Amino acid sequence: MWREVKGLIWVLLAVLAFHSFVAKPFYIPSESMMPGLLKGDRLVVSKYPYGWSWVSPSFHVLPHWQGRLLGKMPKRGDVVIVTPPDSSEDYIKRVIGIPGDTVEVRGGRLILNGQMVKWEKRPPAMIPVDANVPCGIEFSGFMTDGADGKRYCRLPIVRETLPNGATYDTIDLGQSIGDDYGPVKVGPDHVFLMGDNRDKSADSRFGAGYPDHGLGGPVPWENIGGRAEFITFSLDGTTQLLNPLSWFEALRSGRAGTSLRPAHSGQSPAK
Repeated sequence: MWREVKGLIWVLLAVLAFHSFVAKPFYIPSESMMPGLLKGDRLVVSKYPYGWSWVSPSFHVLPHWQGRLLGKMPKRGDVVIVTPPDSSEDYIKRVIGIPGDTVEVRGGRLILNGQMVKWEKRPPAMIPVDANVPCGIEFSGFMTDGADGKRYCRLPIVRETLPNGATYDTIDLGQSIGDDYGPVKVGPDHVFLMGDNRDKSADSRFGAGYPDHGLGGPVPWENIGGRAEFITFSLDGTTQLLNPLSWFEALRSGRAGTSLRPAHSGQSPAK
């Protein structure tokens, strides 16, 4: 029995090491990264692209220290996992500004280093309504019936292209308290992060902790836990623990394998 117990311990340690230093699964719990990521998406986060820091272990058990081992700065447009200052939670956001950048938002339009980021309005996103995306009060007025008789959240889309060519879609619901911000300069070894659902994202534009629950401005790069790579599967929120059949019925079709790396100029955003 002791041999079996030791074997199980080694397996658990190997899994924990893999989760902490190579890759781990991640669950999307909110609407802050719509339209690209939906509540209920499961995805893979790679731990090694930016090196390792105190947030790398899955349970954040290491003491805080500055810097990264074999560190590499994220690129503009990367989707990353971040632990807010004085918190053990993990958020998922997009890298907008890197060290030396000056970030500003005016009238909902993003400005980097004094230049408005290229943007264009795109056709609305038609996102099927389900238990995880109910198109509730936060999207009041945007629910519609599709030609197929199903209900959809019809959300206005603005496509942004950053100076390095990274391009992605954002949601612009209209005027919100985050539409005017800065300018703020990103310091050494920091990054500025924003959610793609610009009017419903607690990110670097908002104070850390209660009541805003944001990131409190540019975030130290050692608080970045990894890079989001691709969606493994997605659930619509109707699973029942004691009904295995519901596990399959709740799967959203067409989302598995979706890349989370930004496209670049001349390409369509990753699908």
